[in-house]
Amino acid sequence: MDTMTKKQSAAQSLWQQAARTKRDSVNSLIPEAWRLPSIPSSNDQKDVTGIYIWQFLSAKEIEITETDACGIVSRTSSGAWKAREVAEAFSHRAALAHQLTNCLHEIFFDAALDEAQAQDDYFAMHKRPIGPLHGLPVSLKDQFHVKGVETTMGYVGWIGTFEGRRGSGNELIYESEMVRELRSLGAILYCKTSVPHTLMAGETVNNIIGYTWNPKNRLLSAGGSSGGEGALIGLKGSPVGFGTDIGGSIRIPAAFNGLYGLRPSAGRLPYEGMANSMDGQNSVLSVVGPLATSVASLKLLVKSLLSQEPWLHDPLVLELPWRDTSDLSQSQLTFGILKDDGVVRPHPPVIRAIDMVVDAIKRAGHQVIEWSPPSHTEGTRLVDEIYVLDGGHDVHSAFRLSGEIIADQVAAMYGKEPVAEKSASSIAAINVKKRNYQRKYLEYWNSTSGMTGTGRPVDAFIMPVAPFAAARPKLYNYYGYSTIINILDYATCTVPVTLVDKDIDKSDANYEPRNKVDEIAWRSCEITNHLSLDWLPLTINNCL
Repeated sequence: MDTMTKKQSAAQSLWQQAARTKRDSVNSLIPEAWRLPSIPSSNDQKDVTGIYIWQFLSAKEIEITETDACGIVSRTSSGAWKAREVAEAFSHRAALAHQLTNCLHEIFFDAALDEAQAQDDYFAMHKRPIGPLHGLPVSLKDQFHVKGVETTMGYVGWIGTFEGRRGSGNELIYESEMVRELRSLGAILYCKTSVPHTLMAGETVNNIIGYTWNPKNRLLSAGGSSGGEGALIGLKGSPVGFGTDIGGSIRIPAAFNGLYGLRPSAGRLPYEGMANSMDGQNSVLSVVGPLATSVASLKLLVKSLLSQEPWLHDPLVLELPWRDTSDLSQSQLTFGILKDDGVVRPHPPVIRAIDMVVDAIKRAGHQVIEWSPPSHTEGTRLVDEIYVLDGGHDVHSAFRLSGEIIADQVAAMYGKEPVAEKSASSIAAINVKKRNYQRKYLEYWNSTSGMTGTGRPVDAFIMPVAPFAAARPKLYNYYGYSTIINILDYATCTVPVTLVDKDIDKSDANYEPRNKVDEIAWRSCEITNHLSLDWLPLTINNCL
């Protein structure tokens, strides 16, 4: 072995050891009584939701963890449930979820139990809750800084540092703005969830915890980049959590795990003080939003956060309090429907889900029209350019801290090495194109007022989140259904519809792919059918 090869081998050994040590240190925080005696293989036990995970929980723990955020708060705020028993139940279920899917980056159950006990003591003394989220466990994507808890964001080189910088000590005392607000509202923070290193992938994989699997079928992805949130909430190890979204990172995990996910538009919720990749890239902003098991839970979280007036603490948040739109509840609504963007055809179960939504809308007395906007290809090409404005220098500098290898799913965008950055004038030109595209799309939306019969343009449009119900590892090759929303910066909610049924959702053997990307996506459909992926959730984008 030559000298260079020996040095490379030694460097690889160092980062692998660092990753292994970090992984072991997190796993060691799971109490002995909560550790599974053995972990079944994905082939032996694909679905670990429902009855499978219940076998490891008490009846009371099942009751608590099967309750949505609103139900939990109603009980903790009345004294019917103790905050501590709720925190312990979700900590136990989160520990099980992690062992089965690799969904956690950080565990701080003990701190959560102490905080919950303090809330119980406060309630016993004052006979009132601390706030509207009293005793509610809330999980956080590993971009949030929490006092006394590390933030690696999946980078080996960030272990033992503050965002890759050593010696500051900030990692021990610093908290993100939303963390501060959640605490003041009464939320109990107890874990941080897994992400793909860089955050720029629809699958969650990194060199510290490996791959985060879909709890409904552990041969598939839980999504990304908020994949740990998707898997954890999908297994009901959390009632509600927060992710971020710059290309689908809230909506994709919500879709793959049968959850409700809200991607607000930029400036709606506080992002101040969070870790990020490509920080300072402002052409398409990452936004923070909740994932949950019910619509009411999303409303509870957002309304509560806005009551904190986050615009007083984050300069990018708009001064926009909660607005009640219940006046539309008695109106006839009109929805635009986009089944297919013309680039990659959705798989049969996704098309079936859209048809089910259309039928439900019509039965409710509302109407639908075909959504025929400006080319989505134009918009997705722009957002793809924006993701690599710096030529990948930011993410590759993070990899160089440890010398770790880059995951194939991330290398597909950023390569193995950085390339030339865009010039200031090039970035300005891209921003002009983005603004012009947004204007064209807005003009189209407004033009639909002549088609709805209500005197208003369409109230929302509906389309798939992704071409498939969930991605096969390394086969998530097309993000056009999600990234188009980021270039437009529309508020979007992901809504679960139905489940895949292998007896109904058959692949079209005669389908002729439109292009290479479509061919790869369609081939993944055939693999999915081969794996008999019945009972996988199906969801849609609802863009407001």
